[in-house]
Amino acid sequence: MKVILITPARKSARAGNRTTAQRWARRLRELGHRVRVQFAWDGAGADLMVALHAWRSADSILRFRERFPARPLVVALTGTDIYRFQQSHRQETLRSMQLADAITCLHDLVHEAIPAAFAKKLHVIHQSALPLSRPRAPSARSFDICVLGHLRQEKDPLRAAYAIRDLPAASRIRLLQFGKAHNEQWANRARDEMARNPRYHWLGEAPGWRMRREFGKTHLMVLSSLMEGGANVISEAVVAGVPIIASEIHGTIGLLGQDFSGYFPAKNTRALRALLLMAERDPDFVAELAAQGAARRYLFTVERERAAWAAVLQAVA
Repeated sequence: MKVILITPARKSARAGNRTTAQRWARRLRELGHRVRVQFAWDGAGADLMVALHAWRSADSILRFRERFPARPLVVALTGTDIYRFQQSHRQETLRSMQLADAITCLHDLVHEAIPAAFAKKLHVIHQSALPLSRPRAPSARSFDICVLGHLRQEKDPLRAAYAIRDLPAASRIRLLQFGKAHNEQWANRARDEMARNPRYHWLGEAPGWRMRREFGKTHLMVLSSLMEGGANVISEAVVAGVPIIASEIHGTIGLLGQDFSGYFPAKNTRALRALLLMAERDPDFVAELAAQGAARRYLFTVERERAAWAAVLQAVA
């Protein structure tokens, strides 16, 4: 089957949507299909369209449905679709969901956040990740924390940096942040934070192999987002065995579960600071976070992701 996979992220970008599209293309090829990844549909014929992002891909979705009304169409919801564009761009977003034969999402609670009429179309596809090639070996000299993700408003990216300002001199906490600044304003904020906060280091955008190397060295990862559709960095950290501390938001609870011990209220610097200090001082707490992550590892295998896509294709065939 010839599949067109639409992603609104440019080829040169390392944005989450682009990474998701490239991984899904591999899964679909493994299932025997021919896949072309496009920024927007060029009008070429295809047996199936998979469109990542209900709002940003709305034009491609509408044109494909008008030209091929009987061919299957799958729409994948992103975090901004679910938690922003359903309100701010409601007509186009809901139209895409209505036109779809199947809707995919990345975490287990999305059904609570979309109109009930679409629930019967919804399929959860957890994002897969690969284990590290060697055992983790965190530093003995410093207590390293990593933050991975682009610097933009939805990520609340400097929250962990704020939380480690003016820690007691005896603390060994060091924060390493990787990710491209969304604009020069965010870059300046990160540079200003480094100037005033010697524990904080912004290292900019880095390739995937560098992120995996960091997972081997870090003591834990912080995800401070205000909005997530199912962050791939969670599956990557869980599979790598990295303990996680995360903002308590709908999209993260849908991956880590209601009873996860590492949540803090979103934007609450004081609560995050308390968790980070507890992690540094209490190895049992870190071990608990690691064990809770390990209990979710089965969700994020390549085999499970491939099987989920096979089920979607069977549903729309």
